[in-house]
Amino acid sequence: MMRLVRGVDRRWVSQSALVVGAALCVGVVPTHAAALGGGGGGTSRAAYDAYRAYVASVGNGVAARAAGAEAAHSTTAKGAMIPAFARKYGLRCSACHTAWPQLNAFGQAFRDNGYQLMNERDSPIWQNPSYWPATVRITPQWHLETTNNQPVDASPGNTTSPQISRHVTADGFDLSGMDFWTAGTLWKNISFVVLFSSDNLASFHFESAFLRFDNILNSPWLNIKFGKFELDNLISEKRFLFLSANGGLYQSYHFNPVGDANDFGLGDNQLGIELSGHNVGSYTRYSAGVYSSSEGTPGLVNGSTYDGMVAASQGFPTTLGLERIGAYAYIGERATVFPTSGGAPISGDGQNPKPFYRVGGNGDFFLGRLELLPFFLHGYDNVYLGTSTPVGDTLPTGARAPTWNAGFVEAHVYLNERFVVTGRYELVRMQQQALPTTQSSLGNIDAYSAGFRWSPFMFSRAGLAIHGEYSITRNVGTVPLSLDGVGAPPLIPGSTVWSNSVLLALDFAF
Repeated sequence: MMRLVRGVDRRWVSQSALVVGAALCVGVVPTHAAALGGGGGGTSRAAYDAYRAYVASVGNGVAARAAGAEAAHSTTAKGAMIPAFARKYGLRCSACHTAWPQLNAFGQAFRDNGYQLMNERDSPIWQNPSYWPATVRITPQWHLETTNNQPVDASPGNTTSPQISRHVTADGFDLSGMDFWTAGTLWKNISFVVLFSSDNLASFHFESAFLRFDNILNSPWLNIKFGKFELDNLISEKRFLFLSANGGLYQSYHFNPVGDANDFGLGDNQLGIELSGHNVGSYTRYSAGVYSSSEGTPGLVNGSTYDGMVAASQGFPTTLGLERIGAYAYIGERATVFPTSGGAPISGDGQNPKPFYRVGGNGDFFLGRLELLPFFLHGYDNVYLGTSTPVGDTLPTGARAPTWNAGFVEAHVYLNERFVVTGRYELVRMQQQALPTTQSSLGNIDAYSAGFRWSPFMFSRAGLAIHGEYSITRNVGTVPLSLDGVGAPPLIPGSTVWSNSVLLALDFAF
């Protein structure tokens, strides 16, 4: 489903195709009936004809490059690529993707518009009965995991003997979790997503499940999403190009200080409702949402409290590509007291919540064939959360609210249409510990990742990417935040734990 959109070479730009492509993505070019005067909006037949010519050119790969010329834009979910969309509209996958599963600006606008091109093929009543909007994604792989400074019994099974520190290593052939993803339209301007996902094929859950009411009052500025979904972040953790245990997550998105009771992760899908909107081409975007404080878990597990988030981004077309800059703020509460019955916590009866917030900025910039994704986060947790103290209990002497700063710079170098080289440096630094006696660097993280991704083919029926990656993290005095949970705190408090991942994988979707 993918030929890389050459969004970094102005020689391939067709401005007229780009304008029409952006317009059709957000509904400026209406349906056939409207274009002929039957649906209002004042759009001429010439505009409709231009739109039809554009879609045809995307189908044969001409305007696909033009659509992404200013557009090679990443908004970086598991199961993010669905070849069924390409089958539905007869487009090449390069119309929406740079390096799968990343989106270019055309793909961003397509998603913002509720997975619609705003033509007569959007409503499922007009689709071929054999069309089914679904995909399966899984990743057979070989990987090596090594973590140092791990506490191990001096002799196996002897719990009375002193522990020693050593490297723990495991390697072999494996499978990733599996995603079964379906998305599309229930009716014109009513779209849906259902993502049924597993963690290493051991447990299944609904990663996403939502309805979206698009273009309310015939305006792209009014869209409402309801259900479980990814937070609207300019740099998505669900679409990015890293898969290893250490590299396959953003440390900044999931970090909480050592000893903190908060379970929030900026990269976790949440349950709630979101209002969002965008202009032509999705260059200007905003969102505002309200979510249950259950961290995406059904069942009101943390009591009746709510979180909120606002985000906005702005794109600027330049000779080097589409440059984007954004900002976000997430404010929430988490319970500190959990009444029990028979010694077991009563589900959904969390009480005495205390606040936290995450604020920051992000960007997506192109410099020729180089894409840079900068991200910054400032975190704050209330002192009761930071010290894991129930409200009503006495706080430790000198306790205060923990604060920290985190961020990364991620780089993608697009060597050709099918080959991308990736790299990322990330760090987390504690600004203030919850207890003045705590080592100031406890919890600090440095993370490094480098890899490549080559797609021998990607078309409207299926796709394959050969993926190689090396990732390493340095954690001060705590467990690495690897995806597979490898690691334990070191024997010597405050010492450093290094965790390494080497991955060779075949990432495919059908």
